[in-house]
Amino acid sequence: MGKIGTKLPGFCLNRIRPHVRVRSPTIQSKVDAASDVTKNNADKKAENSGNVGEEKAGGNGAIARKIMIVVDSSLEAKGALQWALSHTVQSQDKLVLLHVTKPSSSKQAGEEPSKDVAPRAYQLVHSLRNMCQLKRPEVQIEVAVVVEGNKEKGPTILEEARKQEVALLVLGQKKRSTTWRLLMMWAGNRVGGGGGGSVVEYCIQNASCMAVAVRRKSRKVGGYLITTKRQKDFWLLA
Repeated sequence: MGKIGTKLPGFCLNRIRPHVRVRSPTIQSKVDAASDVTKNNADKKAENSGNVGEEKAGGNGAIARKIMIVVDSSLEAKGALQWALSHTVQSQDKLVLLHVTKPSSSKQAGEEPSKDVAPRAYQLVHSLRNMCQLKRPEVQIEVAVVVEGNKEKGPTILEEARKQEVALLVLGQKKRSTTWRLLMMWAGNRVGGGGGGSVVEYCIQNASCMAVAVRRKSRKVGGYLITTKRQKDFWLLA
């Protein structure tokens, strides 16, 4: 005898048929998507406009930065300048040598004195400029001599950096003893332009651009100690 199979009624097959419901995008989701595109475009514009002191240079698409280096007759300032020339400055960058001089009775704070009023200051910055041109002749170099303001040397430097719209500020830093550091921590903002009592530390903490303090390591070990707002005494071998 053959097997007799049971035939399911048609309504059973219809019941197990899968039903898939596809929803079309709602109006709110379309509005959200449009707002996301607008926000992304606005973020890109803000990012491009936020590159202060940077501009396109040359046909290779490299970014030209304006780098300011605070110079004086100290060994620390000269060491910072040498570090910048060998480690930071690129051929498309513009270098600004800034020297802050003491105010005189004939000049207001923040103004640029003439060569007759501050001959030593101009002689110093131009000699450093000649040295930079010998080492890096392809780099454009400018000099700036300003009078120290009533708000100490630190704010005067930062004000000039904002005027020049620099992308990087480089300063030379002296080696301080433990006693000096404890004294500056106790003094707070009352000494040397704020920020722990040091002009360099004040500039690092309050600069609107990237600020770097450079100090030479000992002659036996070599290299440099780099200090930024987030990193202190980072040892760079060179």
